[in-house]
Amino acid sequence: MTRLERFFAIVAFSASAFGLSMSVSANNYVIDTKGAHAFINFKISHLGYSWVHGNFTDFSGSFNFDPASPEKSQIKVNINTDSVNSSHAERDKHLRGKKFLNVSKYPEASFVSTKVESDDGKNARIYGEFTLKGVTKGIVIEAVKVGEGKDPWGGYRAGFSGTTKLSMADFDMNLGPASADIYITLEVEGVRQ
Repeated sequence: MTRLERFFAIVAFSASAFGLSMSVSANNYVIDTKGAHAFINFKISHLGYSWVHGNFTDFSGSFNFDPASPEKSQIKVNINTDSVNSSHAERDKHLRGKKFLNVSKYPEASFVSTKVESDDGKNARIYGEFTLKGVTKGIVIEAVKVGEGKDPWGGYRAGFSGTTKLSMADFDMNLGPASADIYITLEVEGVRQ
C-alpha cells in the first residue's frame, strides 16, 4: 500500500465523523470511529515552554480513493467541537467557551477536499476547505499512506496519516505570539463500503 492510499484511509475516518455521505462504490470508505481506529490529535505551544496535547473524541467522515487515479479522491469530515479533550477539565471548559471554540454557537467544524496531488503514489497533498467558528479557510494536509488490505472480519481497510498547521488568528482565537499556530495530526483507518 502506498503512502497516499494510507493517507486516504485516515481521511475517511474524518469524513465519517462529519456524517457526510457519498455514493457507494468499491472505492468508498467510511472512517472507522466505532472501532476507535481513527484520531484527530492536536498540539499547541504553552507560552513557548512546552506543548499542550489534545484531541477531538467525536467526529465522522468518509473518503473515496482509487489508487489508479488518486487525483480524483474526495474527502469529507465533520467534528463535534464540544468533544475537545486536553485531559484537563478546566482548560477544556475554557477551550469550549466564547473566546476559543465557542461550541454553543459553532457546534461543528468540517473539512471538504477540493484537490489532491500525489508525486509518487505514497505521499499526497490534500487541499481543501476547513470551517471552524463560521470561518472557512483553505488548508493543505500533508498525507502518507500507511497500508491497506483485508481485515479479519471479511472487510477491506485502508489507513492514512496526515498533518497540517492552522493559524489561530485565522479563526479569531488568540493565545499570544508563542501559541499562534495549532498543529493537527490525523490518523485514519477507513472501511471500504
